[in-house]
Amino acid sequence: MSKRDYYEVLGINRVASDDEIKKNYRKLAMEHHPDRNPDNPKSEERFKEAKEAYEILSDPNKRATYDLHGHAGVDPSMAGVGDSQGFSDTFGDIFGDIFGGHRGSSNTYRGADLRYNMEISLEQAARGSEIKIRIPTIGTCETCHGSGAKSGTSPITCPTCNGHGQVRMQQGFFSIQQTCPKCHGSGKFVASPCVKCSGAGRVKKHKTLSVKIPAGIDESDRIRLSGEGEAGVNGGPSGDLYVVVSLLSHPVFQRDHNDLHCEMPISFTTAALGGEIEIPTIDGYAKIKVPAETQSGKIFRLRGKGIKGVRSHAYGDLLCHMMVETPVKLTARQKELFHELETLNQEDSSRHSPRNRSWMNKVREFFTE
Repeated sequence: MSKRDYYEVLGINRVASDDEIKKNYRKLAMEHHPDRNPDNPKSEERFKEAKEAYEILSDPNKRATYDLHGHAGVDPSMAGVGDSQGFSDTFGDIFGDIFGGHRGSSNTYRGADLRYNMEISLEQAARGSEIKIRIPTIGTCETCHGSGAKSGTSPITCPTCNGHGQVRMQQGFFSIQQTCPKCHGSGKFVASPCVKCSGAGRVKKHKTLSVKIPAGIDESDRIRLSGEGEAGVNGGPSGDLYVVVSLLSHPVFQRDHNDLHCEMPISFTTAALGGEIEIPTIDGYAKIKVPAETQSGKIFRLRGKGIKGVRSHAYGDLLCHMMVETPVKLTARQKELFHELETLNQEDSSRHSPRNRSWMNKVREFFTE
């Protein structure tokens, strides 16, 4: 039976922070701990699964290896697969952590994934767009081309580990391998460090990228820019950049997946007598007929006037909510006419105000029970 993806096990995405990893692991560990679930093999299995996932993803180096090679890169039983890690490297991995070491050999690591939060308008989301962003990142030093060595020089074979990236330590009966403290596992030593990057081979920089926003993108959707994350270590591949979309509030529309909602104020006269009104849509204006005796809150649905989602085959709808507007700043004549209308309504209120009559009947029933 194949193992589940570690990110799926912990219920997180691939750009989750260390705090998110720890938080989700603790939640699962509390929920499925054997002491809380005696005689429950399923919970015990979930507990072990979460523990295994946390041990890999909480370690930056193991997480980078897992991101690059999957389970093959971190499973000792699969030596020779993924990153061609032999027995000695595996042995070094297990005991190197005790001494604060890292995986030896070439010690190349994939760069970290980055996240960029982008706010876009509803119109940009609906129609698609192309936006330029400027992001801070860690990239390969252009002066030394990532070698870490001063111009005119190059790294030499590490004299401590002879280029193996690891040294062997004797601990009683055990012979233990750990990452070379001089070259930090790279097998190379920089005698004359690059002035710009101080021998690191990477520098902090900003870069401008063009992000294509697909039409129909929604709140919290992600756009992956492959290889635009942090530069790898010791020649390792770069990470990815994940652009997370957030929609700005709109003065007219509220989005609900592929549907749009808007409130449309109408006058007492239009609500009572009916009429034709213009309502806004994402692409302009449309006319609808308001039937007589329309009540406040009535919803009119305009088919296909919403948004076509990224994964949808059809457009959503526009739902227009009628809001009967009470007139303000009345003139004396207007007040006189309203009083006259109220007098006429009172002569047969059950006919002209059926909802009011129904509501009053419910009130009376409530107090007489």
